[in-house]
Amino acid sequence: MTELSPRRSYKFAFVMITTLFFLWGFVHNLDPILIPHLRRSFSLTVLQAALVDSAVYVAYFVMALPAGMLIRRAGYRPAIIAGLLLFGSGSLLFIPAADTHRYAVFLAALFIIACGLTLLETAANPYAALLGRPERATQRLNLAQSFNGLAAAVAPIVGARLILVQGASDQQLQAMSAGARTAALAAEAASVKGPYLVLGLVIFAIAIVFWFIRLPEPDRPHRPDACDGRHEAAAGAIARAWRRGPVRRAVIAQFFYVGAQVCVFSFFILFAADSAGLSHVAAADYLGWGCGVAFVVGRFAGTCAMRYVAPARLLLVHALLCTLLAAVTMFAGGIACVAAVIGIVFFMSIMFPTIFALGIRDAGADTEMGSSLIIMAIVGGALLPLAFGFVSDVTHSIQLGYVVPLVCFLVVAWFARTVLAAERRAAPVPPLTNGALKRV
Repeated sequence: MTELSPRRSYKFAFVMITTLFFLWGFVHNLDPILIPHLRRSFSLTVLQAALVDSAVYVAYFVMALPAGMLIRRAGYRPAIIAGLLLFGSGSLLFIPAADTHRYAVFLAALFIIACGLTLLETAANPYAALLGRPERATQRLNLAQSFNGLAAAVAPIVGARLILVQGASDQQLQAMSAGARTAALAAEAASVKGPYLVLGLVIFAIAIVFWFIRLPEPDRPHRPDACDGRHEAAAGAIARAWRRGPVRRAVIAQFFYVGAQVCVFSFFILFAADSAGLSHVAAADYLGWGCGVAFVVGRFAGTCAMRYVAPARLLLVHALLCTLLAAVTMFAGGIACVAAVIGIVFFMSIMFPTIFALGIRDAGADTEMGSSLIIMAIVGGALLPLAFGFVSDVTHSIQLGYVVPLVCFLVVAWFARTVLAAERRAAPVPPLTNGALKRV
């Protein structure tokens, strides 16, 4: 295996980990393309189409704790390689899914991809935070996550042109026989085969790179169970991490934040088409050039702002602004509501890494299991979009579905307030100056 000098190892490791942030950001941001594509191919309701997100984010709930235990026992690098192998395998499963034209097989492929992403995120987020000075962890994680935002800009633009092929019109489909209609829709569904084949091969190539390089294992705090050479029972490690207030509150905040993010991104094309009359390809361009660019610019801007503003205070301000813009989105019309959503994306861009870093800050020996619990909270992306779809179907207005993200951003604001309150309590009391009177 390739050895690196101690001086270069942390920088090289950070670069390699940052590539993973881009990769999972890319595949996550293909989901908003898949939702309208599969909805048309399988004649789905908004609620049924939301199962695309459910298949992805349920995997985070299922795999997060096993991922944390794998990291505790084997280290970060083996977990990353295992995650890449699952990621690549799920991508290649899109080929038989398209060939059989079965929605359940598509969902299974997405679930396997997400199992791999769970391993990657559980390992890469704390690993990036640990690669350097502790006081810069939040800023460092936001920098790495900025490339996740870059993928959010690129994926919809590329994916729309590769996946959203121009097929038969609705009128033409209605005029076809049942067999001809099924064949036409199956041909449209097959457009996913090429992009996911290339993606799978790229992922396997990156897994090979990680196999042949040696990444540094950052210093981790001593675990009280390690002194007798035995591993602590998983249940005990989980319970100990959960008892930490910051971890517990970060789990709640991350559940609601991820739910909000998925609602905003995954339904954007349907939302823009319904509310502003845009075509699906035009809406995908707004998703890439508007939301994607806003997301990556917001991440970089937030990372810079954290040099001057406490991360928790910046998180609070951004959460309140997102709440306001969600209310505007519910009642504005035309391009104005699309612009409001782009504003939401800009301000929510710092939320995931900031919540994560604040949650595991000072977690000590509980960092890995605390990370797993916070990653488990990504299951909010499976459940809350179903609420969004239900509200949209019942009210016959996808705009009113934005009440779900509005509530989610209020929860994020609550989390930021609790962190600020804890920081004020922990701040040292300045000493009395000469001549000052002590009050009793």
